[in-house]
Amino acid sequence: MSTQGHEALIAEPPRTPAKAWIRVLARYRDPSPRRSAVEIAITVLPFLSLWASMWACLQVSYWLVLGLAPFAAAFLVRLFLIEHDCSHDACFRRRATNDWVGRAIGVFTLTPYDYWRRTHAAHHATVGNLDQRGIGDVTTLTVAEYEAASRPRRLLYRLYRHPLVMFGLGPTWLFLVQYRFPVGLMKAGWRPWASTMGTSAAAGLVGAALAWWVGLVPLLMIHVPVLLLASTLGVWMFYVQHQFERTNWSATPDWAHAEAALHGSSHYDLPIALRWLTANVGLHHIHHLGSRIPFYRLPEVLRDHPELRDMGRITLVQSLRCVPLVLWDEGSRRLVSFRTARNDADIRPAT
Repeated sequence: MSTQGHEALIAEPPRTPAKAWIRVLARYRDPSPRRSAVEIAITVLPFLSLWASMWACLQVSYWLVLGLAPFAAAFLVRLFLIEHDCSHDACFRRRATNDWVGRAIGVFTLTPYDYWRRTHAAHHATVGNLDQRGIGDVTTLTVAEYEAASRPRRLLYRLYRHPLVMFGLGPTWLFLVQYRFPVGLMKAGWRPWASTMGTSAAAGLVGAALAWWVGLVPLLMIHVPVLLLASTLGVWMFYVQHQFERTNWSATPDWAHAEAALHGSSHYDLPIALRWLTANVGLHHIHHLGSRIPFYRLPEVLRDHPELRDMGRITLVQSLRCVPLVLWDEGSRRLVSFRTARNDADIRPAT
């Protein structure tokens, strides 16, 4: 063997199988209830302070209110991501504590906790499985499915994947319709209904109290921009976690959960401030393999296992290029744009 070949073998050690990482990550699962409580406090208190500041600014200029809205929205997103961790039993050691904290946070975020937990668990269980799409994920067609679709279905899919719909109308649909009714779980028993109706009722009571205190118009002027911005940010974060070029989709015979979790989820490498505001959810490949790891321990995993750093890594700038990637190409095993799929179809030999 040549010296060059010998050096290549040394430079490229065998890759740890995805399934083996589950055992490695299990040691990081233990939460600190005190740390979790502190994280909730340092998220809720700034959010309430910003909300109160927006109310005070109404007396001066509405532009000041809108200027503070993105910051309040960022803390609301962080609060939702803590609710997300509660749904994985990752914040506290007792499931009941996670559940009731999650339900309380759901009143702030207008996200019915038990409904979210159920659909999100389905997403985790079926991530990357082409035969089990549709619950808790962004609908994604393969190139072959799109080419075989009727013209109306193609048009609907193009509209669905358009950025204005995905990140504009989509979040509005999510909060005004899907989170007010158990869409997708209409026949799943009373729990999804209790979750959605209970959250809506509790949020309605809080809203009524605030409307009595500050007035209905000021309430809407403050909270509607915050909610719309937060929902768009939340949808964006969820989108880039799985909708990147080298994600992982497979049909059932070839699908393996650990492989799909590790290689079908991105490492969204954000600047440190955004990493904190998004509760480290950008370390999504680690989260999918070890969903019970508290969000504040995810950087610890990356520090101890730097080989995970470059897996599925996308930067903030690179993430913007993910928006046009809308179809899964089973041949090249990557997400492609409509244009790329069309160009590939033009040069594909006739059969």
